[in-house]
Amino acid sequence: MADLAPGVVTLFGGSGFIGSQAVRALARRGWRIRVAVRNPVLAIEVQPLGDPGQIQFMRCDVTNAEDVAAAVRGSHAVVNLVGVLHDGGGKRGFKSAHVEAARNIAQASKAAGVERVVQISAIGADANSRSAYARTKGEAENEIRAVYPDAVILRPSLVFGASDSFLNRFAAMATMAPALPLIGGGKTQFQPVYVGDVAEAVARAVIRGDAAGRTFELGGPDVFSFREVLELVCRETGRNRPLLPIPFPVARLMGSVFQTVALLGLTPPLTRDQVVMLQSDNIVSPDAAGLTDLGMVHPTSMGSIAPSYLWRYRDGGQFAVSPAH
Repeated sequence: MADLAPGVVTLFGGSGFIGSQAVRALARRGWRIRVAVRNPVLAIEVQPLGDPGQIQFMRCDVTNAEDVAAAVRGSHAVVNLVGVLHDGGGKRGFKSAHVEAARNIAQASKAAGVERVVQISAIGADANSRSAYARTKGEAENEIRAVYPDAVILRPSLVFGASDSFLNRFAAMATMAPALPLIGGGKTQFQPVYVGDVAEAVARAVIRGDAAGRTFELGGPDVFSFREVLELVCRETGRNRPLLPIPFPVARLMGSVFQTVALLGLTPPLTRDQVVMLQSDNIVSPDAAGLTDLGMVHPTSMGSIAPSYLWRYRDGGQFAVSPAH
């Protein structure tokens, strides 16, 4: 399949953590970008990432087929970045945000004659998974590929960056809690990938003809255990917190209690489903296509980026001498 020349690309979820960086990467390449989001007013911070007139906003409910059809009309490429990390039920639930959205986007894109579709998934996505998150991510992949066999699927590991929801969560916890939870003994392995690298992969997946129909697992240059991630957080924030081992059965019980706050529209500190996911490693498979297959041979390490934003959790700010160093 031939490479795709710059045209119009619709990004569903284009104002989020990964989406905003993908907007920047595509804007640099001359694409005209349509950002389809629930509330365009809240996405206005994305506007300066391109030239005047290059970025357009559209209000879109991805569970509404008519909204989705309007968002993809006239587009040459579509990227689905919609996703939720916990099941809030209704339109914010896994089924709606992952599966129903993917189905609507695939069908509307086909009807509109869209040439390239890119689906942002996750390592571990599997329609038969015990985890509802991983299962619905797998089902979403199936919905996309059923309509677009040539769709590109990107499966990142843990994504880090200045506004991530993982390192920042534990860094904030370290400022208040006397200890940090070492779920399952901290043995789960991650291959953290920088949000800027994921965004670059999105742009290349949109453009490159040789990416069509392939699935790429995206991981950084280093593998960390959960324990090592928490140790990095403590070191960079200057918070010498003990790591408290919590067996998986106890963590599942805690998650069941905590996840009830999701029904109130709040973000739970831990859910039962997240504990289920922590029982499996989150690293690139040995035989999987990855960043290097997209021409990215020098992925960014977490150790080189995390200190640049975790300093804000230190008592003395950016220039404080961390007692953990």
